[in-house]
Amino acid sequence: MGTDADEQAIRLAAGMAKKNKGKVWAVYVITVKRALPVEAEIEQDIQRGEAVLDHMESIAEEVGIEIETDLLQAREVGPAIVDEAVELGADLILMGVTYKRRFGQFTIGNVVPYVFKNASCRVILYHQPVPVGEATE
Repeated sequence: MGTDADEQAIRLAAGMAKKNKGKVWAVYVITVKRALPVEAEIEQDIQRGEAVLDHMESIAEEVGIEIETDLLQAREVGPAIVDEAVELGADLILMGVTYKRRFGQFTIGNVVPYVFKNASCRVILYHQPVPVGEATE
């Protein structure tokens, strides 16, 4: 989504890749509503995704590592991430997650559990710190 958690996750991935002479792929997934064809060009979402991926490239350049980026369109984000990792032969999926609340409770949504359950490689989750003033339970 282009959050601070994503930025910190890409920095962590870059550091790991640099240490191990690896490569980083950054993927942005646009969720396409079922009423539209999956290949529909949703200009606003495409521009947002490209801006996020450009930012990830600038971070990788700053750190001095090689990065590939890909803008995907899919019905569901979780399966798109898992499928892309398989296609790329990824050794690791590293995801950034922001602090979110739903119905008054902390939540990680449905993408992270899907990736944890279905990924054929290791998964690391970078969780953004709880904002100051947010109640923890």
